[in-house]
Amino acid sequence: MLVVSIGGSPSPRSRSGVLLERSRQWLEHRGVEVVTLQVRDFPAEDLLHARFDSPHVQHFQQLVAQADGLIVATPVYKASFAGALKTLLDLLPERALANRVVLPIATGGSIAHMLAVDYALKPVLSALKAQETLQGIFADDSQIAYAEGNKPAQLAPALEERLHDSLETFHLALARRPRPVAPGVLNDRLISARWSI
Repeated sequence: MLVVSIGGSPSPRSRSGVLLERSRQWLEHRGVEVVTLQVRDFPAEDLLHARFDSPHVQHFQQLVAQADGLIVATPVYKASFAGALKTLLDLLPERALANRVVLPIATGGSIAHMLAVDYALKPVLSALKAQETLQGIFADDSQIAYAEGNKPAQLAPALEERLHDSLETFHLALARRPRPVAPGVLNDRLISARWSI
């Protein structure tokens, strides 16, 4: 299984990035391959000028095409998800998330931004034809403490539990995801099947 995790924060010190890293560790511990991409890793010109021929953008599109699922994490700014993330998602083909499971994650300054996942991020994921968009996770900034020295980042116990529950649901959804059958294999199956009319 391959999961592409996408960080929408332009800052290297990001609470949504902490949740993305925790998610990566949890999934890799269960044998899932995870590739993490951050919007800040893409050349700004490629995003701003919608350069579909950019090697960075083409690599991103190929990874998404190979993925079984995606985790999309973003900070909430002005009651919506990060604009840089929207710009990156706009570079995906129209049906890029078909047959894929998506787990959205958002962080914000207060619980007043909690609905940004449902009203801002999920419609974009739906427009990309995500097969299944799971219940999102929202964390307010007070629930995440950055890593200090050799101490790892800390999550509030309630957030840690919600994250693990959501990742468990995500992992199960990946496992039950229908696998497309290659056209040649399907053709062989149809030819060799016993038919009765």
